Amino acid sequence: MAVGKEIRVKIASIKNTQKITRAMEKVATSKMRKTQSRMQATRPYSRKIAQIIKHLAHAKPEYQHPFMIEREVKKVGVIIVSSDRGLCGGLNSNLFRMALRQMRTWSNEKVEVQVSAIGSKGTGFFNGIGANVVAQVAKLGDTPHLEQIIGVIKVMLDDYYAGNIDALYVMYNEFVNTMTQKPKLDQLLPVKTEEIAPELSGHWDYLYEPDAKEVLDDLLVRYIESIVFQGLVENNACEQAARMVAMKSASDNAGKLINELQLIYNKARQAAITQEISEIVGGAAAV
Repeated sequence: MAVGKEIRVKIASIKNTQKITRAMEKVATSKMRKTQSRMQATRPYSRKIAQIIKHLAHAKPEYQHPFMIEREVKKVGVIIVSSDRGLCGGLNSNLFRMALRQMRTWSNEKVEVQVSAIGSKGTGFFNGIGANVVAQVAKLGDTPHLEQIIGVIKVMLDDYYAGNIDALYVMYNEFVNTMTQKPKLDQLLPVKTEEIAPELSGHWDYLYEPDAKEVLDDLLVRYIESIVFQGLVENNACEQAARMVAMKSASDNAGKLINELQLIYNKARQAAITQEISEIVGGAAAV
């Protein structure tokens, strides 16, 4: 029964793996609820500030902020938000494929690309392929804070101020639902306008206190920080949802494999017993 012993060892090994994947699924489910609550709490703020900033592009303040001025695009910066850990299905690989396609498109247009990476997976991947990574941060934990990513954002904003990049984008996984997460690319700078009612176009503006320069200098930086942070929160929710689904699938597949091996073991055991009976009967007949 050497074959039977090997099968029993393999079944025991798979059962141990199944216990691990089930535990990881439960942990991911718990974390997913928390990250979803956090994501839903921050969404209204990021959407509202984005709407205000895009409306400002229609306004005509006495101060024209550099973030609102269109330039000829020769070099772009991309802040790419990924996870710190794996075992979350194709979440990171789908994001990286989209990033590579977009970078290839820019390259064909003779546009240089520099990357700021948030998350260990993105940092490792883009350093590995030789991308121009100018800033990186990782190990943010399950409840990241804005202060942890301000440095990465500031590097890009300083480059934009200095004219080293002509456009800034952020790329992350957007949470649609538990089963669906999709990579998303948002343009941060220069600020794109938002459609407003035709009858209001050219007939309205905001009131700035104390003055337009002081308000816009602060508000536009807060806008960039809030959108990138929202992308990080969305990506965290996507990570936990993807990990929960991946671990459930792994547990289910382990169960199927255990059933198949159990059937093979039973057949092998039955064949061995049948052979022993045949040998005994044959020996008795010979006597």
